[in-house]
Amino acid sequence: MGSLSIWHWLIVLAVVLVVFGTKKLRNIGSDLGGAVRGFKDGMKESSAEHPADSAAPQVSGRTIDAEVRKENKVS
Repeated sequence: MGSLSIWHWLIVLAVVLVVFGTKKLRNIGSDLGGAVRGFKDGMKESSAEHPADSAAPQVSGRTIDAEVRKENKVS
């Protein structure tokens, strides 16, 4: 009962097609593909501009000690 069968997914697909229509779904698919392609291109450009060695944070070897205090406010 927890998992959906293939028939459930086919009914959901049919309802989506009726509500949105094939043309609108095709446009959404092409827009999503363009967005993914642009993201991948941006990641390639970013990695080309900044080599992996310079992206690593510099560690100084120092330790910072801190203390957190909780103050109770009485109204």
